[in-house]
Amino acid sequence: MIETKLRARIRLENGAEFEGWSFGYDKPCDGEVVFSTAMVGYPESLTDPSYSGQILCVTYPLIGNYGVPNEGTDEMGISKNFESEKIWVRGLVISEYSFNYSHWDAVKSLDAWLKEHNIPGIYGIDTRALTQVLRENGSMLGMIVPEGVAKDFPIKDPNAENQISLVSCKKVISYGSSEKKVVLVDCGVKHNILRCFVKRGIEVIRVPWDYDFTDMQYDGLFISNGPGNPEFCGITEEHIKKAMSMEKPIFGICMGNQLLARAGGAKTYKLKYGHRSHNQPVRLSGTNNCYITSQNHGYAVDNNTLGEDWEPLFINMNDGTNEGIKHKSKPFFSVQFHPEASSGPTDTEFLFDEFISKL
Repeated sequence: MIETKLRARIRLENGAEFEGWSFGYDKPCDGEVVFSTAMVGYPESLTDPSYSGQILCVTYPLIGNYGVPNEGTDEMGISKNFESEKIWVRGLVISEYSFNYSHWDAVKSLDAWLKEHNIPGIYGIDTRALTQVLRENGSMLGMIVPEGVAKDFPIKDPNAENQISLVSCKKVISYGSSEKKVVLVDCGVKHNILRCFVKRGIEVIRVPWDYDFTDMQYDGLFISNGPGNPEFCGITEEHIKKAMSMEKPIFGICMGNQLLARAGGAKTYKLKYGHRSHNQPVRLSGTNNCYITSQNHGYAVDNNTLGEDWEPLFINMNDGTNEGIKHKSKPFFSVQFHPEASSGPTDTEFLFDEFISKL
């Protein structure tokens, strides 16, 4: 229950303003304002490192109704219910906040959870109108400002700094024990990716984004999801290039798709407003096989810049953008969406088995 109501505004750099009520941490915040059309999964979304530097607007009108589960880890140190160890969004924008929550696994309200992590929120605004502004103008900088607080533009653009260095692990971490070992380059990995490997009996060696793993003993390389602009990861691209010369299997997800493409000579670019939802349709290239996928990214691979040894693996059926690449002769492939999908559909989780079969 929110004890007192404090008016607040979300302001965009183009001058648009929306007035509502503050909840969570009653302080201002700023960042890139983006939207997601997912209907459920706010605990997973808020803890997704790919939202680092961003204020998230959720279009589904009712948020908070099932509360927040316990923040626990399993015997390997992997979060049981969240996608990382903390909330990464800078702020949360919703339409209707559910003051009463009900779920068998809930231990606290969304409001209380945001307060614990010092994350501001605003509710009571027309999130669909805000989303229309973002769709027409593109994702833009913005701020949440509670009543009585002085804050104005200009603000720092999170896309102008290396968000991946902020969210990546700082040391090498191992999960599980197996004859098959996968090096996981952590650009902001979601914990369900770790779960998907461990439950398949794979030993995962998680390394920081800029760590030179090429002298390690491993059977396959995995490049994780992550936030922001892939152009900051030149050192990671160099490590991937060296790994490709060894011809061991490589699999990438989200940011991993962009970094594998760049290491292969392709270019990336910023999308107008990105893909953030659980309902993005993709088609497997060369077939009529279509899948519904969970996505969270603001940059994409330029299909026109793929070298002659590479080809698109999946294509987005909404806007025709790249959703994956594969090498024509070597065991390298990646996808722009999240086959581990927590939260979201698990239609493409078989891609982990495809990768493991190549080890």
